[in-house]
Amino acid sequence: MGLTGVMISPMLAAAGPMPAGPGWAFEFKYDGVRAIADVRDGRVEAYSRNLNLITGSYPELGELAGLLGDRSAVLDGEVVALETDRPSFARLQQRMHVPSPSPALVASVPVLFYVFDLLELDGEDLTSLPYATRRDRLARLDLASEYVRVPVRFLEVDGRTVLQAAELAGMEGVVAKRLAGPYRPGKRSADWTKVPLIKTQEVLVIGWKPGAGRRAGTIGSLLLAVHDEHDHLVFAGHVGTGFTDAALTHLQRELATMTRTTPPVGDVPREHARHAHWVEPALIGEVAFRNWTPDGRLRHPSWRGLRTDRAASSIRRAAEPIPPPSQGTVIGAMQTPDGRWRVEAVRRNRQDFYRLIHGDNIIDGLSIATVQRLLEEAGIHLGDLVEARAA
Repeated sequence: MGLTGVMISPMLAAAGPMPAGPGWAFEFKYDGVRAIADVRDGRVEAYSRNLNLITGSYPELGELAGLLGDRSAVLDGEVVALETDRPSFARLQQRMHVPSPSPALVASVPVLFYVFDLLELDGEDLTSLPYATRRDRLARLDLASEYVRVPVRFLEVDGRTVLQAAELAGMEGVVAKRLAGPYRPGKRSADWTKVPLIKTQEVLVIGWKPGAGRRAGTIGSLLLAVHDEHDHLVFAGHVGTGFTDAALTHLQRELATMTRTTPPVGDVPREHARHAHWVEPALIGEVAFRNWTPDGRLRHPSWRGLRTDRAASSIRRAAEPIPPPSQGTVIGAMQTPDGRWRVEAVRRNRQDFYRLIHGDNIIDGLSIATVQRLLEEAGIHLGDLVEARAA
């Protein structure tokens, strides 16, 4: 809650290609849940992205009061659970749905709060100041403890190098932040450009189908929907992988209270509608996926977990980032057998170089030695690549 007594909605990043040139800082994108923390008078109140009070869910954030002493502040950051020192959204699921975790749960699944922005300090509204100024003032607060950290920011570097580092560190991607940009509460702005390493999509659960074999007696797959550009709810496919046993139990308990007799959308194909149990489109989840099919279905989705920090009306197909313009002529291409990694030989202005492509991420201007090193860091040998057709 800001100095005016009004809660501050978090600023949101827009998807896009990696910005180039001066005037940008780069931060790792952490795989967690957003939180705005209001610290004053020795107390901490934390709010989710949709401004629900989540203080009780994450008592670790109470450390902020001791770190700030008699100062007051409004902080923006990400709540993260680690597994072998890497953010794990699956592990965080064990805490996200627990309003008052037991000491045993807090001890077994601790969370950290990565603070990446300072919105107010001692009653002064900082949102109109440039990102660079806000980040400098945040650094001077020295917020570092067992459960609170300020993540590193990378200055005067190529964002593509930071993206490579993010992948090696097991991060979700990179957020590029314009040094001169103000904080825009509740707005999605290209002043913060997110470049993910994996594609994710928020979805509404509209039904489920019974499982078979090891999944007999429980959920086999979930039927999904999103809002289109006209705010109509449309079928988006189904997901049957990525579930833990605990997640299936929790989902079945939640869905049991939402049953209905008819599908919430009218375009469910017969093969998916057969034997389906329909539910009200109120439960929000997130899936990782490869891409969208021409008929608007998620290709190869995998369940990541429920999102309690979203509103059902906000769940719509995420906009595709605008790809950068093509540069150079591809004179040859190789790829891994599964197609996930692609290496192109490119000629531009009488110069030859290599381009490495992984998902939506493109790294240009590489030597073959650098390509080989990057592939080996990902566990891929250059000799395993097969000839690929030109894109």
